Amino acid sequence: MLRWLMGGGREPQGLSEKSSMQSLGEEQIQNPYTELLVLKGHHDIVRFLVQIDDCRFASAGDDGVVFLWNAQTGEKLFELHGHTHKITAIAAFPSSGACEEKNHLILTASADRTVIVWDCNSGREVQKVSCFHSTVKCLTVLQRLDVWLSGGSDLCVWNRKLDLLCKTSHITDADISALVELPKNCVAAAVGKELIIFRLVVSTEGSEGWDVLEVKRLADHQDNILSLVSVNDLTFVTGSHVGELIVWDALNWISQVCDCNTWDPSFHTVTQQEIKLSQNQHEVSIQHLTSDAECVFAAVGKGIYVYNLQMKRVIACQRTAHDSIVLHIARLPNRQLVSCSDDGSVRIWELREKQQLPAEPVPTGFLNMWGFGRANKQVSQTAKKMQESTTTYSLELIGDLIGHSSAVQMFLYFSELGLVTCSADHLIILWKDGERESRLRSLTLFQKLEQNDDLQLRF
Repeated sequence: MLRWLMGGGREPQGLSEKSSMQSLGEEQIQNPYTELLVLKGHHDIVRFLVQIDDCRFASAGDDGVVFLWNAQTGEKLFELHGHTHKITAIAAFPSSGACEEKNHLILTASADRTVIVWDCNSGREVQKVSCFHSTVKCLTVLQRLDVWLSGGSDLCVWNRKLDLLCKTSHITDADISALVELPKNCVAAAVGKELIIFRLVVSTEGSEGWDVLEVKRLADHQDNILSLVSVNDLTFVTGSHVGELIVWDALNWISQVCDCNTWDPSFHTVTQQEIKLSQNQHEVSIQHLTSDAECVFAAVGKGIYVYNLQMKRVIACQRTAHDSIVLHIARLPNRQLVSCSDDGSVRIWELREKQQLPAEPVPTGFLNMWGFGRANKQVSQTAKKMQESTTTYSLELIGDLIGHSSAVQMFLYFSELGLVTCSADHLIILWKDGERESRLRSLTLFQKLEQNDDLQLRF
């Protein structure tokens, strides 16, 4: 059973009306998140969550306010005011390795055409940058170079002191919507349908001598690029509005994989450079991508797909994982995934291996009757090949977290501290492992009893 820990003791409006394509029932044995804590403060859609350290995170959205929270207790640490319009991007800027003092910063960009740097330890505004000609759509920190990038109508490179090191001129009519770091001081920028590769010329003499150069434009996508993710130093992946997923070589920027007409669990032979998920673009938009060393996990329309990079094929999928578009997906330990949707639900999945049963042999008598001897031989070989057992995978629903009454925008995973979700219902929910929380409460009670016994012995 789900234990409610929200103020007022009542469920969020609209839960009784929620329906689902799949249902686990009330007893979700493998779902650890049986308690929740509702965090209130925002007055509009909460679109962004960013992890600051092992026990703190920040939230931001359309009300222009940034909140800092304790992930263990749900305590509101700071309420940061400085923007006058909705927040469009957020990024954590941790201390560099050379810095002894842990000075955690976060960057927030807004539709008011400013970027603010905040000190997470004090809750103070460090500095505001107001020299942008348009809204900054994305922020990326290059930890190795100790700089951060802002993307909008142009690409700007900044240091920790907020000195503008260099910038591009106006790129195209479209803005930069996403950035990802690549090897050799390069970054890939999604600009409409194009992917633009930039190289940073790094200076060792302070803020002088830096430059950013456009190296290459890649026009392989047929529609706007919505998501991109770096897999490792050799590979990155992009996904578009019409369901194209392209795997790229991160060193020479050549499309590598491309091997099937559709992301289909029947595992068709791969023949193309673009992976087309469906003909209906309204159902195949790739909203979000994440990855591990072996696979790319894609939020595609209402479904989630697991694409194995070595096998070059989809190994598992749930075509209708949610009732509406999947907005965010992430991999958890123990071969588990979490997805959230426009329908207000959060779901936990487990990637399981299963043994595929051998296919029935194809009868050859019909072909022999018509004298197709050669075709008969080919069919026999095909039948033999189909009889070989192969390992396949499935995505099994193991948890259904019902707490939000509107679209869940994204989430953060804090290991033992739980899962944090944010939503268009203006709420943040901190999902807790019920068994762990029960043990902690029992331990706290036991310690208090011990203290009381000690006091009684003294008197």
